[in-house]
Amino acid sequence: MAEKLKRSLGLRDVFLFYIVSGLSLRWIATAAAAGQSSIVVWVLAFFGFFLPLAGTVLELSSRFPQEGGLYIWTREAFGEFSGFMAAWTYWMSNLPYFGAVLYFAASSLLFVSPRASHLADANIYFLLFTTGMLVLITVLNVIGLGVGKWLNNLGAIGMALPVLILLALGALSFFRFGSATHFTWAGAVPRVQVRDLIFWSTIFFAFTGCECASFMGDEIKDARRVVPRALLLAGVVITIGYLAGTVAMLVALPSSSISGLGGFMTAIDFLCRRLGIGALIAPVAVLVGISNVGAAAAYLSSTARLPFVVGIHHYLPAAFARIHARWKTPYVALVSYGLAGILFGVLSQAGTSVKATYELLVTMSLIAYFIPYLFVFAAMIRLQSHPYPPGALRLPGGKRVAIPLACVGFFSTTAAIILSAFPAEDERNPGTALFKIIAMTLVLLLSGMAVYLRGQRSISRARAALAGEIAL
Repeated sequence: MAEKLKRSLGLRDVFLFYIVSGLSLRWIATAAAAGQSSIVVWVLAFFGFFLPLAGTVLELSSRFPQEGGLYIWTREAFGEFSGFMAAWTYWMSNLPYFGAVLYFAASSLLFVSPRASHLADANIYFLLFTTGMLVLITVLNVIGLGVGKWLNNLGAIGMALPVLILLALGALSFFRFGSATHFTWAGAVPRVQVRDLIFWSTIFFAFTGCECASFMGDEIKDARRVVPRALLLAGVVITIGYLAGTVAMLVALPSSSISGLGGFMTAIDFLCRRLGIGALIAPVAVLVGISNVGAAAAYLSSTARLPFVVGIHHYLPAAFARIHARWKTPYVALVSYGLAGILFGVLSQAGTSVKATYELLVTMSLIAYFIPYLFVFAAMIRLQSHPYPPGALRLPGGKRVAIPLACVGFFSTTAAIILSAFPAEDERNPGTALFKIIAMTLVLLLSGMAVYLRGQRSISRARAALAGEIAL
């Protein structure tokens, strides 16, 4: 496999990949909308989830730098079935992400011109945008990471520049008008009601993404060295971006006027008009749109490598393991995942009856989204007893640091799974909602088991046929 795939990603590319996959403008606004206590939650999230996940990825990606990432790590630690289920839950639970992030990109681009505001309620606009972008992302990545990576790289620039602009606007607003939020020690203390704990889990998992680059290990130049270096550099940028961005938004606006997931461009629009620099709104809107297209490209290109590697191990049809003769890319896996993303995007923007199907699929992914991280942290603990390959990176302190760190991540993930099962406060039938979440999660897990067993039977038949040929 390593000889067939083309190594197209260097240190700069992987660093920018981590920025676009790990930093999200949506979560800055979501955190700011919750008030000043979210700053403390960001700090808790850094120590309770990001540091354990980044440490785990640093070590395991250095131990096993080949294509497949968490699938390989879990497989090495617990065997083929666990590796398959980690990959299955990861790639299936990420499918609703594409419609969500591209919807955010499309809505942000409406700020480019006031004449486009009528499209805010036009489903066809969001549908065409989502479909068109997923087709573009898929085609560019089939042609090769050497081409497709530029969407990721541009997305990272489009992610970082708006944060810097927000910081500058926040500073200007502070010097001209003072702080819109009265920061106090009492206000900084997070509440611990169920609703607030659910918000905590959202903020914790805003730090996901640093596991993705390792899925493309055989397409990274000197992955054993590049991945840790890029992740350490990007981790600093991501953490500062979330903390400083949230503070800047709260300095500029009271939390009550920030509208959560869609609030980043709304805040930029308000600040630019208030400061008399309305001409800046359109360029920032374009950057935000590019950043979210880049994020979708990063997750599609990396996650599609999971069915590719699983196909190599024969637990999916052999077609998934095919590499394009000219472009040296896993084109069947990429096209399949791109089409699945388009299907979810269409369902998310379709009529009411079809949306019910989409909502069921999203419900299916709520708990499943967290399961791969349980596998990753458990693998980190299990693999501490395995010998280290020559040249592999080990965390300072060895297993005395690695095991407690992974335990913290495992605990945070378990807590997030429990909290994700709680229905929304406005849910009319919370018992039915809880049953639906659990039932749909079981459907996803059982379907994964069925696919695995089908692959195992195919492998057994192939081995039996080979043994018969040898006997003859």
